[in-house]
Amino acid sequence: MTLASRLSHALQGAALLLALALHAPAFSQAANVDVDKNYKEQSQMMSATPEGPADQPWLQHVGGKMVDTTKYKKPGPYTLCFSNASVSNPWRVVGWNTMQAERDLDKADIKGFEYTDAQGKDEKQISDIRSLVNSGKCDALIVSPNTAAALTPVVEEACKKLPVITFDRSVNSLCPVTDVRSIGGYAWGKAGADFIAANVPKGGNVLVLRTAPGVDLFETRWEAARRVFDAAGLKVVANEFVGGDLAKTKAVVTDAISRGQKIDAVWVDLGAVSVAVSEAFEDAGKPFPVITGEDQQDYLQAWKKNGFKGIAPTYPAYQWRTAVIAALRTLKGEPVPGPVWTLPQPTITQKDLATYVSDKLPPLHYSMCGCEKMPGYPQRWGGQQ
Repeated sequence: MTLASRLSHALQGAALLLALALHAPAFSQAANVDVDKNYKEQSQMMSATPEGPADQPWLQHVGGKMVDTTKYKKPGPYTLCFSNASVSNPWRVVGWNTMQAERDLDKADIKGFEYTDAQGKDEKQISDIRSLVNSGKCDALIVSPNTAAALTPVVEEACKKLPVITFDRSVNSLCPVTDVRSIGGYAWGKAGADFIAANVPKGGNVLVLRTAPGVDLFETRWEAARRVFDAAGLKVVANEFVGGDLAKTKAVVTDAISRGQKIDAVWVDLGAVSVAVSEAFEDAGKPFPVITGEDQQDYLQAWKKNGFKGIAPTYPAYQWRTAVIAALRTLKGEPVPGPVWTLPQPTITQKDLATYVSDKLPPLHYSMCGCEKMPGYPQRWGGQQ
């Protein structure tokens, strides 16, 4: 793939990711106690040892209790129904491919798999869920909600008729059997910022590139990073919103370089733009600073090629596997972690970069999918054998 083509694809993916993120609730710092509490809890979870098989993080959980599901036990095989918010960005495409591979792995227990795509529309997802539940085909319902507030009433309706598993994003109810998710945004933002603090001397300069104001996903990541930078005595020389746009990202970084601004590190709240950061320094012929990213392949490939100091916090796509596993365990009457199944949220470091980077995978593939040993890998995920 040519550079221009890769940039075009990455830009498209980042723009779609931004559009999806804008469905998230607004972030408020008014309740500082809650922010402090969540930040502390997520920080502790990142260092906790998860329970479950060490080589299968999609089966692990961090903290929480076990939910008794015996009331849902019934003989199999089962028909699972899945109401998806959308497949409108690369991470969701990777996740959906991973979920289908998990379905194929579990074919002895799954006789049917009904699927709907809400295309990012609350009204359609509400209609989709009602259609699935009223069809009488579903033994369990998996939901990745488009927005919490809008989907809460219909999910509560569904809970009265069959077991419901939510994942990725939650609803404002405890009626689902469990809610599958990774640790959270504070943990994500802190992981990258801690790495910068460990590799940049006190007083060093950090360029911060953010996606959009007022979006919970990004605000929690930045709040965590801000706290780390303040505590470490690092100076944020610029705090720019780039909207997930690769061209704008590159222009902002290039402008800072051309002004002679000393940049020791670049922290991003969205790893999709990190490759544009590295290209700006490469084109300018300047030494690379520390550059944070995430587990998107184009960043991992740039990190390997250019040898800068990097780190990749992740929002693991393997949670799409866990949602199916949770539904099957529930129908078998086996206990599941809950009411929140908190999955570990690994961070890719230099020592394990070689495990996750591959030039045979497409630039927009998210490597923390837990899919390497699944049916059809890597072709199912757009890769080459």
